[in-house]
Amino acid sequence: MRLTMLPAFILLMPLAEIAGFVVVGKMIGLWLTLALVLLSFIAGMTLLRRQGIGILRRMQAEGQSGALPGRELLRPAMFVIASLLLIIPGFITDIIAILMFIPPVRDLAWRYISRRFVVVGSKGGFTASSRPGRQSDPKVVDLDEEDYRREPDGKSPWSGKHLGD
Repeated sequence: MRLTMLPAFILLMPLAEIAGFVVVGKMIGLWLTLALVLLSFIAGMTLLRRQGIGILRRMQAEGQSGALPGRELLRPAMFVIASLLLIIPGFITDIIAILMFIPPVRDLAWRYISRRFVVVGSKGGFTASSRPGRQSDPKVVDLDEEDYRREPDGKSPWSGKHLGD
């Protein structure tokens, strides 16, 4: 899906969900339709509670350790997204969420995502001790404190202003 179609998709999705409620409600009845919506909500909350927080902590730890995100992070991320989609009331979002649990669909999503995103990472974090021997990037201007000073501009409307003034 093109990014320019995203606003139309977001605006039309509630209408499609309402149509889904009407169709399912006519087929199985009001109370069973409400029961299915409630069941998908409970399933989404349970999945998010059991796996979501642990997955997010693992993703954060891997990001802080400098590991590049890849295919191994797609599965947990898709589980979190699927759980959130199950929480949203509607049958179309539930179908999309259930599809995200199927491994071939996740593989297809990985092929789609991996072509469109470039991951930029570094092997080590920046620390004050790593400064003298590090390689210089031509796009980065590194100044010492004596190389840069800031003087107030009297013509600026923001000059001399403080929060709360």
